[in-house]
Amino acid sequence: MTASYLSRRRLVAGPDEHPLGVGCRPIGGPATNEGRPVGWAHVADSSAVDALLHAHARGATVYDTSDVYGLGHSQRLLGRMLTQVPRTSVRITCTVGTYKGTGQHAYSSLNLFRQVEQTQENLGVKHLDVLVLAHDDFGPRDRYLEEARDTLRALCDSGDVTAIGMRVPGVLPASPATSDPSANCWGTQARYDFLFDQLNPRVLSTTASPLAPQAGHTIVGGAESVFSFARRRGAATMIHEPLLHGLLTGKYGPESPFSPGDIRSRYTPADLEIVDRGLEVLRNRFGRDPQALARLALHCCLRSCPDSIVLAGVSSAEQVDKNFEGLKAEVSDDDYALAERAYSTLYAELARHAASAPAVP
Repeated sequence: MTASYLSRRRLVAGPDEHPLGVGCRPIGGPATNEGRPVGWAHVADSSAVDALLHAHARGATVYDTSDVYGLGHSQRLLGRMLTQVPRTSVRITCTVGTYKGTGQHAYSSLNLFRQVEQTQENLGVKHLDVLVLAHDDFGPRDRYLEEARDTLRALCDSGDVTAIGMRVPGVLPASPATSDPSANCWGTQARYDFLFDQLNPRVLSTTASPLAPQAGHTIVGGAESVFSFARRRGAATMIHEPLLHGLLTGKYGPESPFSPGDIRSRYTPADLEIVDRGLEVLRNRFGRDPQALARLALHCCLRSCPDSIVLAGVSSAEQVDKNFEGLKAEVSDDDYALAERAYSTLYAELARHAASAPAVP
């Protein structure tokens, strides 16, 4: 790695982590949660473990999983990889809160303890580096917030968890002056300032890709970007879905089949057609190999978010090798400008399509 934006980045300590982390949703396979797809296509277990080991050999240090990825299967495969590498060479981040099982609430004390204990068992580890909360819903009037706060503190005090993280929207609108941040102003600056004071998260995780405007990390109109918020509150950041579930590689056309348990099944043929058409200008410049477009998208994310660890999903050793080899390739300023224009146009097309689509009952 030679470009300045490819330097090592901070998670829970100093700037010790490789900027390209590993997203473990794809290796979990198909899964649904509360009737919604949360998984991926089937991946052979041996191929998944091989991919994780290849990433480690390439220098990856951050591995991100969730209890909902394959409903534990992703964690167990990551656990098989962890038996073959030094634990101190890997940082594990795990998201909880999407899956609540039979509990009253995902953030009840019993559920949090249970999910952490089950995650540790699946992974075969004694501690998690970062436990990430999937959302900011702590029940009506934050009924479970105090309980969750005390439980999270206990998990950190016991050494089961090193640091707390939270998933946060990419843009945090300003709150009305009369709103109560402890009530229902979900997703606003005030809400997350309030939760930050309550929970003291050290890592913020957000969805981002080259399609979303990120340059400068500030949003006009009183809103604040998650990156600006993180700097203001002294938190590290992680980016997931930098390839928009693989769509930005150009591999998927309007007729691409996805199983009911694959999160990509939420994209309509019209969505896929717009993406396929919008990527044509990039194919004309960089070639039709999906890995070339993946390399471009990853470079764009790493460059526009120079403080964030970018999590790229993996499913095969070949994919891992090409992702990491791609970091060595030079991308000129002219190529970046071309890519930014293409991504901006595609973003606008998808936004217009979403606005014109009939509301889902």
